[in-house]
Amino acid sequence: MDGGDDQPPIQLTTTTEDSGNFKIKGAASRANSCGKQKQQQQHGEVEGCSICLEPVTERAVAVPCNHLTFDFLCLVSWLQERSHCPLCNAAITEVQYDFRSPDDYKCYRVPPPDTKKGDESTFGRSRRRRGQNFIQRRSQRRPQQNGSAGSSGEDPALERRRRVYRDRMFSLHVGANRISQYKDFTPSDFAASSELQSAARMFLRRELKVFTFLDAATAPRGGNREFLLEYIVAILKSNELKGASGHAEDLLTDYLGRENARLLLHELEAWLRSPFTTLNDWDGHVQYAPERNVLETKRAVS
Repeated sequence: MDGGDDQPPIQLTTTTEDSGNFKIKGAASRANSCGKQKQQQQHGEVEGCSICLEPVTERAVAVPCNHLTFDFLCLVSWLQERSHCPLCNAAITEVQYDFRSPDDYKCYRVPPPDTKKGDESTFGRSRRRRGQNFIQRRSQRRPQQNGSAGSSGEDPALERRRRVYRDRMFSLHVGANRISQYKDFTPSDFAASSELQSAARMFLRRELKVFTFLDAATAPRGGNREFLLEYIVAILKSNELKGASGHAEDLLTDYLGRENARLLLHELEAWLRSPFTTLNDWDGHVQYAPERNVLETKRAVS
């Protein structure tokens, strides 16, 4: 569904013979089906993340030390606190993940230490989530608004999405049945479905443009929407979008603020459950409460 996933392969700086093995393991981890991973877990064969000690769902390789016993979510969260490898303390310059083959993967470049120090003064102290072992990203200043309306030449569809967040409009729920063709899904379903992941990327590439504060140099990962997109996709592989624990919302709140995170996850779930294959079709069918009800809801909350 989404043709924008392909990126040119990033070559390793190391020339050792073992370096290819790291990429092979990463690609093999991505290729494992959920059923096979569950079977391996029952036999105690699944490799655990060195940070959270839980099974690795999206392998990440730290560069240049090439340690690879990390889950992507855990490693990038760790790097918000310190830019050194949890195992050898080497300075990490990038994280490689989403392996399709030893030479085809994506790369997240770690910001320079000076940038990270500046972020700490702006966004505050760190906090911990995911039980006792999961290290979450720094608590950061919550954005207060979604940015000003776009220029007169802006895509009308994007301006409609801005209004959804400006007015806190949650799309109406549609039941999953044979007539509506809406389907519920679990994190395991999402992790095993390239189609769902592609659909999520399609939606997020447009949706994240709503938040103009992401363009600011002082914003968390400012200007790097592609990283935030992949971060959300990684969250969905192991967390329910609107689970009772609120874990997915907590992880995203550090970037978008609580209300924006909650609404984005709601809209993303509505899109992924729908039978539509293009955003234009979904835009034409998604429904929201009448404006009067929206205003009453906003008054009740405020």
